[in-house]
Amino acid sequence: MGKMRIRRVYDDGGAPAAESGFRVLVDRLWPRGVSKERAAVDLWLKEVAPSTELRKAFHHEGAAFDDFARRYRAELEGNPAVQELRQVAAEHAEVVLLFSAKDPAQNQAAVLRDYLYEHPQR
Repeated sequence: MGKMRIRRVYDDGGAPAAESGFRVLVDRLWPRGVSKERAAVDLWLKEVAPSTELRKAFHHEGAAFDDFARRYRAELEGNPAVQELRQVAAEHAEVVLLFSAKDPAQNQAAVLRDYLYEHPQR
């Protein structure tokens, strides 16, 4: 697996940075106010995103991030989209996981990136 970064899709108005690698949107919902052209997403892998129930618990009901991360990791354990993302990561020197959450550190892309580094193959 090559280098994996996370990036907020709204950074720089949603336009990809010049150094960007293969861009994978890991949100279940398309980011508000960002056109598909502007986002320049190479792959929208919504199946790897947290379940709707978990997303709502975290974003709308204020669940603690540690609880969210633990529950999301449990979802990733049985998610076939994780293997698809591993394959993408194996095919590209750099992958950018795009997310729309406001917090640049506590979001599903950060949990997903860490999970992939900790579990490179299953």
